[in-house]
Amino acid sequence: MANTRTFKGGVHPHETGNGKQSTNAQPVIDAKVPACVVIPLSQHIGAPCKCVVTPGQAVAMGQVIGEAGGFVSAPVHASVSGTVKAISSCVVASGQRVPAVVIENDFQDRWDENVKPRQNVGSLDAKQLLEIVRDRGIVGLGGATFPTAVKLAPPAEKHVDTLILNGAECEPYLTSDHRLMVEHAAEVIDGMLLEAKILNATKLLIGIEDNKPDAVAAMRQAAEGKNIEVVALPTRYPQGGEKQLIFALTGRRVPNGALPADVQTVVSNVSTAYAVSKAVRENRPLIDRVVTVAGRVKKPANLRARIGTPIYELVEACGGLEDGVRKVVLGGPMMGMAISSLDIPVTKSTGGLLALGEEGVHAQESPCIRCGRCVEACPMRLVPTRIDAYARRSQWEECSKLGTMNCMECGACTFVCPAKRELTQSCRMAKMGIRASAKKS
Repeated sequence: MANTRTFKGGVHPHETGNGKQSTNAQPVIDAKVPACVVIPLSQHIGAPCKCVVTPGQAVAMGQVIGEAGGFVSAPVHASVSGTVKAISSCVVASGQRVPAVVIENDFQDRWDENVKPRQNVGSLDAKQLLEIVRDRGIVGLGGATFPTAVKLAPPAEKHVDTLILNGAECEPYLTSDHRLMVEHAAEVIDGMLLEAKILNATKLLIGIEDNKPDAVAAMRQAAEGKNIEVVALPTRYPQGGEKQLIFALTGRRVPNGALPADVQTVVSNVSTAYAVSKAVRENRPLIDRVVTVAGRVKKPANLRARIGTPIYELVEACGGLEDGVRKVVLGGPMMGMAISSLDIPVTKSTGGLLALGEEGVHAQESPCIRCGRCVEACPMRLVPTRIDAYARRSQWEECSKLGTMNCMECGACTFVCPAKRELTQSCRMAKMGIRASAKKS
């Protein structure tokens, strides 16, 4: 059995507006498919895709419209059938403008001829499975969007014996992974077994926070007889962080600057495992995902939305915004990004859409009172207040010496700070400054 441990640091954020309870019992429903989708060609960590379609071209659902631009990259596929209206650009959640393909929907939902059930799954070897995962554009759906095929192919000298599925979903409000585990536990387990075959991993663990008892039960039932252990973990943010989850389930510590594979472990998200199952069994690419729409919307819901759907369409599907909305966030309230427009499209990284009121507006900063709460809360054992002081003076070398590059930007330090210091933002700025300085040297 897994020896569950509690990582040091972390917080237990409060949730307003009924938090997870507003959607954790809401079944996933299909969002209305828009008349036009805007599909960014950069939806993952790594090189952006190379566009392979032209204006006026007819495309089918699941057809490749952007080829991987490098080893660390993932192809992008059409999420609707129709006609390429334009090769343009769009703003994504980060605020960056990236190349995009605009497709006018013909509402026929014609699948590409290559998307059909595969009959010989059991005979596929690890190399063939990995190629399918790569070709179908699967990326990490827990938020990082790291290409899954790269994660499942660690260097030969790093033998992985343990595969962990992350079902913690520790961010407040979000329940998309929760509902996927309840409604599609068998497919999630199937995807995990396929990933384990690729890795040749023999120890399989699934970590789920104990505030999701129905998900724990569903996954345990689906995993029965398959040599998979489903572990209920204490509810504590950021329990879903890779290093925290690995320590909680295995006792292994990932050294600073190292990767999970350095301790013979790979971590995959439950939604990613589901997508892997669909890719292998049906040759289905990643063209949609479940998005939790919550907070100050009239009808919170979990929606399965096509990639490229404008955010405002999801808001309308949930009855519109309530009065008093001050901020709209893509992702969770701790690590998500505030957006300035509802025209931003759904991408592979969009797991949540939150409408927040006064609770989402940061209070005015005041001087640090040296209380040490940020140090106690930091799961990476950093000293955020010192990093903050150096970052505000652009002293990147000093920030580097304090281990800033190990910051996971979880937001715990900012959350607990009584002086309301923007500590996470300072860490983020420091990491950018350190990288820029390294390029100059």
